[in-house]
Amino acid sequence: MVRGIYNERRIYMELMNKILEVARRDKKRIVLPEGNEERTIMAAKNIHEEGIAFPILIGDREAILNKAVQIDIDLTGIEIVDPEKSNRLDKYIQSFYELRKAKGMTVIKAEKIVKDPLYFATMMVKMDDADGMVSGAVHTTGDLLRPGLQIIKTAPGVSVVSSFFIMVVPGSQYGEEGMLLFSDCAVNPNPNEDQLAAIAIATAETAKEICKIEPKVAMLSFSTMGSADNDLVTKVRNATEKVKELRPDLLVDGELQLDAAIVQKVAGQKAPNSKVAGRANVLIFPDLQSGNIGYKLVQRFANAEAIGPICQGFAKPINDLSRGCSFEDIVKVVAITAVQAQQGLKKQKEN
Repeated sequence: MVRGIYNERRIYMELMNKILEVARRDKKRIVLPEGNEERTIMAAKNIHEEGIAFPILIGDREAILNKAVQIDIDLTGIEIVDPEKSNRLDKYIQSFYELRKAKGMTVIKAEKIVKDPLYFATMMVKMDDADGMVSGAVHTTGDLLRPGLQIIKTAPGVSVVSSFFIMVVPGSQYGEEGMLLFSDCAVNPNPNEDQLAAIAIATAETAKEICKIEPKVAMLSFSTMGSADNDLVTKVRNATEKVKELRPDLLVDGELQLDAAIVQKVAGQKAPNSKVAGRANVLIFPDLQSGNIGYKLVQRFANAEAIGPICQGFAKPINDLSRGCSFEDIVKVVAITAVQAQQGLKKQKEN
């Protein structure tokens, strides 16, 4: 068992080292709207010193510097932007007004909204003054999603924003030597079959781009290949067929119970003809309740590393944090956000 735990820790460290290495190759500007929050300041210092990205702290400059002094952090070399005093403010207000005027936005309302650090930071990403954003040490997921959907919106050809966790499970032989992607665990309460298909495709792409693994996608349910008949099962079954139609290049199967998805012996009994069953490394949950409960069960009972939630589907990368995160967690999510920004620019050039 000890050897297994060491092996999974090695896989986790190799993955994070790879992500950090890629982030350093082409450093991106990542904006942190919770600028006067202690963990965020510590993370910004580490990101700057380690050359992972160019962190930008948003908030009242004096308050940020005072907090840094209190926790003995030197912010020399780190950009701090105060929305109230920024020379970009008028441009952002006008741009936000234009984006939202069809929804009843006025210039007066836009001025008040854009001065909010979350909205200001999102506008920085929109206007190419930053390459990505990370928030959530203080704010909720909903706080992040609102400006994201209003300002950044979804990427071309993407119908829904979703999230994923990279789970690395000590002592586990499941997935990719103990590493699996779980989705969606933070954003969509009850995706319909089209949205579920879009989530599966997005997470498969993430597995390739971020984790550098060949995705084997399991569409999870309480039924395996028709063992139960229910509207909930039908949704997963239909979503699976849509993924196969849209992306015949992907290895995807469903509906699969969890044990059939990851345990080869069970897969041999329940889904013997499946190329995914027993080998899945990407698990797509049918709704947010099951996804959120599932990742937390694995995290707590198996002492797993849970990296995320990371958002996918936005036109530009903005990412969420758990409010219980450590400063090290912020550093990891910033590194992943930087890699997502690199991938986004690469796709733009290819298109």
